[in-house]
Amino acid sequence: MSRYTAADRAALESRRVAKVYSVLARIYDDSFDWALGPGRRLAVGRLAIHPGDRVLEVGVGTGLSLLHYPDQCHVTGIDISEPMLEQARQRAERLDRRNLDLQLMDARELVFADASFDHVLAPYVISVVPEPRRVMDEICRVCKPGGTVAVVNHFRSSLPALGQLERLLTPISQWIGFRMDLPIEVVTETAGLEVLETRAVNLLKRWHLLVLRRGGPPAAGPRPGQ
Repeated sequence: MSRYTAADRAALESRRVAKVYSVLARIYDDSFDWALGPGRRLAVGRLAIHPGDRVLEVGVGTGLSLLHYPDQCHVTGIDISEPMLEQARQRAERLDRRNLDLQLMDARELVFADASFDHVLAPYVISVVPEPRRVMDEICRVCKPGGTVAVVNHFRSSLPALGQLERLLTPISQWIGFRMDLPIEVVTETAGLEVLETRAVNLLKRWHLLVLRRGGPPAAGPRPGQ
């Protein structure tokens, strides 16, 4: 019998992910943004951000999304890797980005109160974390009723042969920080979230952007800044 519980294994995997992305921090932009940038930019645009809105970015990484947020919103970015966050801080300084808070945090245990954010963006993170369903539940929890969630990620192909190949390659892909065999249902079946849009994005259309709405009526009263 293994002496490790499921929680122990998830914690170990989370620490491994943090180490992988700490190594990738200095080369991430040049290595990945050429392929993943279009989906990231489109995801921010689909949030329909209004002045005064509060946005949470789960897996902010080196801050590649920061350029695309409107100046009038407040952005909170979290990441599990301190070297990635340091790159994001430097980018924010170059952009003179205000209304920004960057925090070291595990996406499985968000410290924010329920319904803290008008929008949540999760770019290329759901296939990275060791407990993706738990992360999606946390994203739903901190998003306000009526708020928008955008997830952009690679998901396992619906084509049987390609899907099987992705399963076989996942043990290798995990060593560079993500799994290839994550089913899209991890996102689409999240309780409390309604799928509004699914769109293929990026190189060869092998990634998908999902836009979802948090269930329940939107908060009453005018938006901040109106």
